[in-house]
Amino acid sequence: MMGKITLTVLTILFCLTSVAWSVNFQKGVNAYQNGDFATAFRELKPFAEQGDADAQAKLGAMYFKGEGVSQDYEAAAKWYRRAAEQGDANAQFSLGLMYYEGEGVPQDYKIAVKWYGRAAEQGDAESQFRLGLMYSVGKGVLQDDKAAAKWFGRAAEQGIAAAQSILGLMYSAGKGVLQDDKAAAKWFGHAAEQGDAESQFRLGSMYSVGKGVLQDDKTAVKWYGRAAEQGHTEAQFRLGLMYFVGKGVLQDYKTAAKWFGHAAEQGHANAQFSLGSMYSVGKGVPQDYKIAVKWYGRAAEQGNAEAQSFLGSMYSVGKGVPQDYKIAVKWFGHAAEQGHAEAQSFLGLMYYEGKGVLQDNIYAHMWGNLSASNGSDKGRELRDFATKRMTPSQIEKAQDLAR
Repeated sequence: MMGKITLTVLTILFCLTSVAWSVNFQKGVNAYQNGDFATAFRELKPFAEQGDADAQAKLGAMYFKGEGVSQDYEAAAKWYRRAAEQGDANAQFSLGLMYYEGEGVPQDYKIAVKWYGRAAEQGDAESQFRLGLMYSVGKGVLQDDKAAAKWFGRAAEQGIAAAQSILGLMYSAGKGVLQDDKAAAKWFGHAAEQGDAESQFRLGSMYSVGKGVLQDDKTAVKWYGRAAEQGHTEAQFRLGLMYFVGKGVLQDYKTAAKWFGHAAEQGHANAQFSLGSMYSVGKGVPQDYKIAVKWYGRAAEQGNAEAQSFLGSMYSVGKGVPQDYKIAVKWFGHAAEQGHAEAQSFLGLMYYEGKGVLQDNIYAHMWGNLSASNGSDKGRELRDFATKRMTPSQIEKAQDLAR
């Protein structure tokens, strides 16, 4: 009888202890969720030391972020590892990230892949995405586009926008998967709906040309617009073009100039040239040759041949800048070297007339000939005029230089 009473008492004590233990654990979890990390650390540490994976993972996070305790990457790695080895997916991902960054542990891409892989197999979307990146670039594993596409696909199915965007690119290029414009448009669409600017731009481009979707300028404008509003430079330029020519929207030079301006300020050379042209002729903005020269100049410095040629013209006639034939020759020269037919004919004319350079019929003929070969009637006329001033040996030399 006494033995039964003792057993009953022990059972009651065990139950009470379990309840108290459970209450303390929940108290720690609640404190963690409410941002009371000092309490969370105090309550959860005993559970972590007893081997509870969830408590270990939370301790790892608190040490990593310095919440409720001094930041300590080595301690974070220690607790993440204990939880990870018990199969906690969040801890596996976090430990993988620490090995990737070399925080609290020596940087080791192979070990990062190992932990990303374990979490990914459990369905952790962020780990699946990270594992895809590792296979994509060959970090910690042999580069493998098929494996990358597999993991990007799993993450994409769970709604990771970056994975959806990259998967769209892979289908578009046929990298790791069969080339499929419809699949590319599908994944760009999913990411675009989540606000991914690059995907919005890509989707706009596909609607613009009818690739993987029915061609639709209005829908192209819609997606270009969403990306442009987020500061996507190429989308801003493309949107400017749509307004400039009236594709998918009513033609509106002011709005075109606005979007060219946004892209130009971010250093987009074609937008800078386009904006310069609008100021040069007064379309959508007041005509202002000085501002035109400014934007032509910025585009020209980036190697835009069209802008270099136009800038040469501005210096040649003194529009927006003091007339300066030497500088005109410089910019005509840069454009001419890139094969710009009009710049070649202008540069030839400068040699023909001896403006900004010493008069030279041979070089006038050479540049005229090159311009003509690129389809310029002006270049052909210049070459023919120069020929009349030249000896047969000079003509032969000019032809040799043009080859």
